[in-house]
Amino acid sequence: MANKKIKILQTIRQGKIGGGESHVINLVEELDKERYENVVLSFTKGPMVDHMEANGIKTYVIETEKPFNFTVWGQVSEILEKEKIDIVHAHGTRANSNTNSSARKLGIPVIYTVHGWSFHPDQKFPLRKLRIMGEKYLVDKSTLSICVSDNNLNDAKKIFPMERATVVKNGINLKKFNPEGTFTDIRSEIGVDKKTMLVGYVVRMTAQKDPLTLVRAVSLIPKELDIKFLFVGDGDLKKDTVNLAKELGVDSRIIFMDFRQDIPDVLNAIDIYCLPSLWEGLPIGMLEALAMEKAVVITSIDGAKEVIVDKENGILIPVKDPQKLADTLVLLYNDPALRKKVGKAAGRTIEKDYNIVKMTRKIEAIYDELYKG
Repeated sequence: MANKKIKILQTIRQGKIGGGESHVINLVEELDKERYENVVLSFTKGPMVDHMEANGIKTYVIETEKPFNFTVWGQVSEILEKEKIDIVHAHGTRANSNTNSSARKLGIPVIYTVHGWSFHPDQKFPLRKLRIMGEKYLVDKSTLSICVSDNNLNDAKKIFPMERATVVKNGINLKKFNPEGTFTDIRSEIGVDKKTMLVGYVVRMTAQKDPLTLVRAVSLIPKELDIKFLFVGDGDLKKDTVNLAKELGVDSRIIFMDFRQDIPDVLNAIDIYCLPSLWEGLPIGMLEALAMEKAVVITSIDGAKEVIVDKENGILIPVKDPQKLADTLVLLYNDPALRKKVGKAAGRTIEKDYNIVKMTRKIEAIYDELYKG
């Protein structure tokens, strides 16, 4: 029994690949295979599930997009018992709300990694109040909560107690996201000249990620400048984003692509990574772009301000300000030296503080402590 592997259920809300899902993939790949065995539970199908299965990770899918869906708790219990799970590691609100009760009934400790809270300042009072109540309940009922940024932890502490909580910052696989690596030529694939400045928006197109502000910024950039925009991803607002680009007459400057898994190749092709989010925990996409030594332009939100020092390792802009975003992109177009400077500093930031090895060793220590307990 002394050599028994600790069996972890890594559970995530969906099979599509976003920040939380990338985090789970990185964590599962980096965990010590001699000491830990991973089982994955997703609440929808998608590329993340396919990736896990292709890599020999036992993966379950219980189809639901509802949080606190008590109708699936029985199925969760069956998986926990069948797989003899030692620890449940729930990534995000929906995953935790749909596994917590089942785990507690079986006496299994639950780790709750918060990849950004489900409550936000822009929500109307009844919804925000309900989300806060839900998050407080999940924190109270979890054995330990992990926040991916100091700001995430501090935001919650202002509203409810976080007595059993710690911070483990997201980490990036520096072998995969290595600017010195060999990459597919995405520019040739999409017909963009090497001299053209290419701005990348590589993310799920949702209200949180605010693609419409970026499209409006594109319309404010002088047409004579040799700048193209690459929008990679799907999401609720993709149709609206495409329609707005046509309405504003900038669709010829924007290349839309569906979600793809060769993100390092995409990041290698771009000059600037742009993310005009309204809120974030600690955005994985931003960290990946920093690791690839790209100039990052991102809104001055908590998850970004913790990493970015303005005009040193990236550039911070106000939320929902198309003009300022346009001005910043023009500034970087006219100043290649600034692009290079912030990109090099970005790479050093990730290597020092946000690499996957450091993150995983901290999480392994948490698993060991809970298993002993």
